[in-house]
Amino acid sequence: MKQLKRLMFFAMALCLTTPAVANELQGLWLSHDDNGKPTGYINILEENGLYKGVIEKGLDSDKEEKFCTACRDERKGKRLIGMTVLKEVVKKNNNNYQGAEILDPFSGNTYRVKLTLKDEGQTLDVRGYVGVSLFGRTQTWKRAENGK
Repeated sequence: MKQLKRLMFFAMALCLTTPAVANELQGLWLSHDDNGKPTGYINILEENGLYKGVIEKGLDSDKEEKFCTACRDERKGKRLIGMTVLKEVVKKNNNNYQGAEILDPFSGNTYRVKLTLKDEGQTLDVRGYVGVSLFGRTQTWKRAENGK
């Protein structure tokens, strides 16, 4: 019985020391386009059970500030840095999330979105679609550490 208590204590301690970020959606992500080319950093935040994604910064190679010239809503002409591009995302189960909208700031189009955490939370499949997810495209984002 004493050994069982020790084992239980050890298991609980191990659970408490394991980093929670491994399978969390929140954090800084390096977004990639459909060809796998990096496009910028998106910070995914949680507020009252809903997640949103905000453009945190561009790439080091960006030479000038960029604006959403293709947007067709209140974001038209606004600065990309600080812009919300992912809205009203909720956790569905385990590593799957679904959201009301993702904005492609290069085309100005908005889509429904599904997010799937993979590789122990180090990659994120981002699927934008119209209607049903069968009609869409998927990008793979990578978790960024300190914006690098």
